[in-house]
Amino acid sequence: MPEFTGERVIPGEVDPDLLNEHVARYAFAARVAGGRRVLDAGCGTGYGAAELGHSAREVVGIDIAGEAVEYARNHYQAANLRFECASCSEIPAADGSFDLVVAFEIIEHLEDWRGFLREVRRVLAPQGLFLVSTPNKLYYAESRREIGPNPYHRHEFEYAEFRSELGAVFPRVSVLMENHADAIVFAPGKNTGSAELRLEETSASPEDGHFFLAVCSVAGEVDLPGFVYLPRVANMLREREKHIELLDGWLAKAKTDLDGLMDVFRKQTEALEESNRWAEGLTDQLEERGARVIALQEELAAEQAKARERVDELEAEFRGAGETGRRLAEELERKVRELAQCVDALHATERTLEERTAWAQKAQGELDALVRQIHASAWIKIGRKLRLSQVLNSPPPSGNKP
Repeated sequence: MPEFTGERVIPGEVDPDLLNEHVARYAFAARVAGGRRVLDAGCGTGYGAAELGHSAREVVGIDIAGEAVEYARNHYQAANLRFECASCSEIPAADGSFDLVVAFEIIEHLEDWRGFLREVRRVLAPQGLFLVSTPNKLYYAESRREIGPNPYHRHEFEYAEFRSELGAVFPRVSVLMENHADAIVFAPGKNTGSAELRLEETSASPEDGHFFLAVCSVAGEVDLPGFVYLPRVANMLREREKHIELLDGWLAKAKTDLDGLMDVFRKQTEALEESNRWAEGLTDQLEERGARVIALQEELAAEQAKARERVDELEAEFRGAGETGRRLAEELERKVRELAQCVDALHATERTLEERTAWAQKAQGELDALVRQIHASAWIKIGRKLRLSQVLNSPPPSGNKP
């Protein structure tokens, strides 16, 4: 069953007054539906199309809500009645297909309501009638002052605008007011099929009208007589009492459901409070650990400062050691150069010594040779004999015989 939102009328699920104001429009339309091809645009759950089907040749109900169409197909079945899931902005029918189109409480729900009016004119026969109803914006706004605008309505009409917009599409337009009125009924104990009607007032102010119901046509007659719908001659007060009893049952069920929800809510609240306590404990731990982290950060910063100072000292010592090293290296290099010079001088001295030694050895050799020659000389021999010279008395060089 489609969900009742206050916009979708479901017989047996709504207040009798609300149902009657919807059914009354179809009773008004049924007077001109006899033998006609009828389209119920925005048919909802199908009760109105079924009402029109009692006298019409053929009735097609369309609605964009699939669940509403399914409900209508299951609850209202007749040879001349069918329901289709379709948009009122794209009516699945050829031009001039219908002699009567009804659209009750649908135009205010449409974004492109002007396109809808043009689409109705397309499928309406030239002599056909278009019956369209909508709430009076002024009355509706006042009645919903405390609860606010209807969230399902896209555009609401005042009388002058409604008539003007309809007149822009249909050459002939007549607008009637639909109002609730109290009635005192004198009913016989059995149905006689007839009753007399007396109206004290036959006109209504557009500003005070509850709903507007317009009769539109391209070329047909639109001046239909007024109409009074009395749904039942039974005691309406009793009907309302029965509806109140039904509402009481709904309220009792709703209270039971609410109690269940409240129990779930309490359990969720307890779980949430437990979670909050756990979260508070975590918060305390986080704060303690946060304080410890801050202390460690401060200690780390102090150690880093000390480390930077020590690094600066070591860098200064390193720079001093480097300078001393450079001086020592320069001194060592100088000493090495001096040593190299000494080595070179030593080598030169050795070479000189070697040369002089060789020269001395050569001179000694020459001297030895000369001495040997002298000793070998006859004059020397004579001198020795005569002992003339000390030299001559010297022994000859070793290795030589006298």
